[in-house]
Amino acid sequence: MVDTTPGSPRARTTPLLSYSSYIGDKDVEGNGWVYTVSSRSLLEDVFTSLKLKRALEKDPDPASPAAQHPYVVGRCAVVADADVDSATDAAAAAFREWSAMPLADRLELGRLFRERLLEHWDRLLDLLAAEAHPRKLARWELTGLLTLFGDTNRAFYEQQMHQDFEHGGRRLIVRRQPDGVVCVNPPQNAPAAMAALAVLVLMAGNTVVVRAPRSIALSTMYILRELVAPVLSELGAPAGTLNLICGKPRQIIDRWLAHPKVNDIFYFGDSAQGMRFEQECVAHGKKPVLELAGNDTLVVWKDADLDRAAEAITEAFYGSGQICMVPNCVMAHPDIADGLLERVARLAADIAPGLPEDEDVLLSPVRRSERFFALLREATDAGARIVCGGRRVELDGTPSEAGVFLEPTVVRVDGPGDPRDLDVVRLETFFPLIPVVVPAPAADEILLDRVIDFVNSNQYGLRNSLWSSGSDVIEYFVRRVRNGGLLKINDSHIGTVPYLPTHGGTGLTSGVFGEANYPMLKTSRLQGVSVAHDISPRAAVFEF
Repeated sequence: MVDTTPGSPRARTTPLLSYSSYIGDKDVEGNGWVYTVSSRSLLEDVFTSLKLKRALEKDPDPASPAAQHPYVVGRCAVVADADVDSATDAAAAAFREWSAMPLADRLELGRLFRERLLEHWDRLLDLLAAEAHPRKLARWELTGLLTLFGDTNRAFYEQQMHQDFEHGGRRLIVRRQPDGVVCVNPPQNAPAAMAALAVLVLMAGNTVVVRAPRSIALSTMYILRELVAPVLSELGAPAGTLNLICGKPRQIIDRWLAHPKVNDIFYFGDSAQGMRFEQECVAHGKKPVLELAGNDTLVVWKDADLDRAAEAITEAFYGSGQICMVPNCVMAHPDIADGLLERVARLAADIAPGLPEDEDVLLSPVRRSERFFALLREATDAGARIVCGGRRVELDGTPSEAGVFLEPTVVRVDGPGDPRDLDVVRLETFFPLIPVVVPAPAADEILLDRVIDFVNSNQYGLRNSLWSSGSDVIEYFVRRVRNGGLLKINDSHIGTVPYLPTHGGTGLTSGVFGEANYPMLKTSRLQGVSVAHDISPRAAVFEF
């Protein structure tokens, strides 16, 4: 048993982070507290972790013995029902003034947020590791935000939001106008990084309410309260431009749907719930902006650089596959399948469990793994073969039925037949598990068309990748692949690059309105403006 009394050798040495609801630029007390207990505790001392959570539920006082334990990182207030509407009202009251602020000033928010991100870098890495993000992956998440808010992207956003033309004695403007109040519901697997997309929504001129997930709220509250809110104050944003609350999703989303001043809801979640939510939004006159599941395909052609393609495939195991935009299925040309699988298995063997703060760790714990083994049984019963992995393991990598990690697992699925008859291919699995589909041999022209048809027939549509050194193959593939919001060629599947979107897509990924998701564009609408100089209205109509 670990001593949790204040002043003991195990007592905490840093202040406890504590966040109330943030509504109309004021801290508002809530209806109880939720505490963040470091994910390390589940790997080092499960008994103490559970004991701390029970103690904090009974006595949430920050001066209590349990709250002083070094495993306890911080706490967030649970919003009271009435304050959900208060947050929306505050955002609505701020919209008129904030949306009228010049675009150049709003874009400055992105530059200043990026500066603050660098200033808080190490603290954010620590918080994300405490929430079970391997530190190496947390660095990737934050680096992606640096790219999103870099000079190149901000110039691109400005171009997309406002264009001026002179023609026939007129100044013609094509611009995007903000939608209004946008409510953001980030996911539990990466809440802070996804909540940071609210900065782009603000840059478009919208005002925002963000719900921090109740089970993992701390990093979301930190990044918006400590980085974004002060910058908005510096820019002279009106009170209520940004509002932060924490609570149960259904409780809050129902109030957003019912509130007449909510315009858009930016929703992250699984596809089944997301499709139902899309219908609810339309029925209530709200715009749904959906970020749902991904089931990305990575194609490796016979002329590919197999070493680099194998590196990209092993991105499927990052975060134990609990990242929506990692590869979920590989389609490998039969001529190179054996060599590719050897390389992937070799690289997978080097991806080992560890504590999240260890620099080389890429795997996250998987606490509910029954579905993983059910997928494997279905695949192997149908003739698929496990190439590597397939077991639970302990923190030190030892195979164990009680292990909280899953080995990186590769399953070979050989043609002929429709590989999507298997759930491991057809569905997003969210495990460190990737099927490699090897189609039956055929002439390359026929085979390439079959591969492209396979990619386009995917119900999901987040990202797709191709590895090939042939310019003709690349051109043919790019011209014909319609599925997905992003297509990567001979590149990291998950890496962030300027100009291109990080999210969005088609089908079960983003719903019937799905496309590449630029949050500034998705939460705004096009408007044309004509400013005439000494123009006769009659002449404008009848003279050609």
